[in-house]
Formats: sequence, structure tokens, C-alpha cells
Amino acid sequence: MTTPNETPLHLRRIDPSQNMRRFYSLSIQPTLFGGASLIRHWGRIGTNGQEMMETFDESSAAVDAMAQLERTKRRRGYRGPEVGDNH
Repeated sequence: MTTPNETPLHLRRIDPSQNMRRFYSLSIQPTLFGGASLIRHWGRIGTNGQEMMETFDESSAAVDAMAQLERTKRRRGYRGPEVGDNH
């Protein structure tokens, strides 16, 4: 069972004046040994981008790391998709 903080998060930063169209995704997946992995996927919209996985012994540590990354990205201008947004 997942908690609300464990649901995948998809953020975008679009700034036409800087020719910037980026995405950043975060998700948590359980490991075989009872821990959790934080999966980060980022890049320019329309590309495959890059991916990184960080493994934690406790799922709560993965949730905390995900929340910290979300705060950082939102401070830098990333936002979640909004209803009716066609970008």
C-alpha cells in the first residue's frame, strides 16, 4: 500500500523566453529487501532524459528525500501539470 507521498510526482518547467522545456519525475518503489528506492527521471521534454536510483533502508527515508527534492524543484520553478494545460 502506498501513502500519498509515495505516489509518482511529475513536474515541468517551461519558459519559452529561455527556450526551456524540462521535466522532472520522482517515484518510490519497494526493494526486495524491505527498503525503498527513489527513482529520479529528468531531462528536456521530448527526450529520453536521464535516470538515477537511490536506495534507502527505510521507506520513510525515501519519502523524506522525495519531499526534499520536490521542495527544491518547486523553488526553482517546476510545477505539476494543471488541468487544461496543453504544454
